[in-house]
Amino acid sequence: METTTENTNPLERRVDLSVSLEALESATDQRLKRMGKNIKMPGFRPGKVPFAMVKQQHGAEARNEALGEALNESFGEAVGKQNLRVAGYPSIEPKKSEGNTHLEFTAVFEVYPEFVPGDLSAAQVERPSLEVTDAEVDKTLDILRKQRVRYATADRAAAKEDRVVIDFLGKKDGEPFQGGQANDYLFVLGQGMMLPEFEAAVEGMKAGETKTFDMTFPADYFAKDLAGQTVQFDVTAKQVMAPTLPEVDADFAKTLGIADGDIAKMRAEIEGNLKREVKKRVEGRLKDQVMDALVAANPIAVPKSLVDMEVQRLMQNARQDMEQRGMKSKDFPVQPEWFADQAKRRVTLGLILAEVVKTEKLQAKPEQVKALVEEAAQTYENPAEVVNWYYSQPQNLAEVEAIAIENNVVEWVLSKAQVIDKAVAFDELMGQKA
Repeated sequence: METTTENTNPLERRVDLSVSLEALESATDQRLKRMGKNIKMPGFRPGKVPFAMVKQQHGAEARNEALGEALNESFGEAVGKQNLRVAGYPSIEPKKSEGNTHLEFTAVFEVYPEFVPGDLSAAQVERPSLEVTDAEVDKTLDILRKQRVRYATADRAAAKEDRVVIDFLGKKDGEPFQGGQANDYLFVLGQGMMLPEFEAAVEGMKAGETKTFDMTFPADYFAKDLAGQTVQFDVTAKQVMAPTLPEVDADFAKTLGIADGDIAKMRAEIEGNLKREVKKRVEGRLKDQVMDALVAANPIAVPKSLVDMEVQRLMQNARQDMEQRGMKSKDFPVQPEWFADQAKRRVTLGLILAEVVKTEKLQAKPEQVKALVEEAAQTYENPAEVVNWYYSQPQNLAEVEAIAIENNVVEWVLSKAQVIDKAVAFDELMGQKA
């Protein structure tokens, strides 16, 4: 058996394999003899079927299996001798054979990139910071109140935050256009559910009032036939409802799970939840910047086979998500190109992280995993049960161990890079409108 290796691109390798025909036929016969012990055929006792008949019926199957086993063995030996780390699966192609004693093949495959983690001394990482105070608790209370808003009919002109019910008909060049008509349409003014120009025209209308106005769609409007076009709308206001927010009192506290309605307890619980959420978001932002720095410092080639496998995994996740939301994936065919960039980044980061963890010895320590488990358990009613569940099966800890490793990588990068501490606004961090 002979093997050679040649580079055709940074990660692709080709190995020539040679399988002896004599050894292949011997292996095929041995396989057929083992099969013959269990084959049943009319007119023969089990295991007594003539070898020639067994070979006639199952010879091709046995030969293919023997050839596959021989190729796997020779491929393993070839890459083992050269210490090649194979990524994905090889493609084995037959070659034209000059002689009649061997079968010749070429195995085409990719290997993992070999690299030394890049220098991070010039990388800049912004470390966001935010202290949760009474002001942040008050803002959160306002959000919680708005989530529990009630509306009552108001005999006045519509204003921002009011909920309105309207009929409307849109016309382009005097003709109704698709999607430009609705009856009993309900929306809240000021929440951006409609285009700003449309909401501005509805604001100030009273129930029973009708208005006609011109409106120009944005140049980047999703409906290309309407983008940048001026149309005319007929709008009738049918109902105006003013919002009423609940008071911050004992009843409100009970709706948030404070059984005795104690407002101080409610604020303390909101503050605790906020601190956990702020910590999570700050760490998430910091981690994203660290990963960006690692990718920038390590411009490596990645195996296409691994990227393709990651694309398939992301596509399957998308299909499952659609089905869980009540949609049928066949109605929304998922395209591989949607996930190409995300898959490449994930594979790239996976390879870089693995090398950094190995080189810098950043594996998760038991005490780190335990601390993360206990922290996660605190958000549940019975923390001890949660901790016991994590430690009941080793696989339950896999995700926590991965988080611990990522945390170690973040700390290592911060020790190497230029770190700039930067205060961040509450609304900006939480993704809320000011």
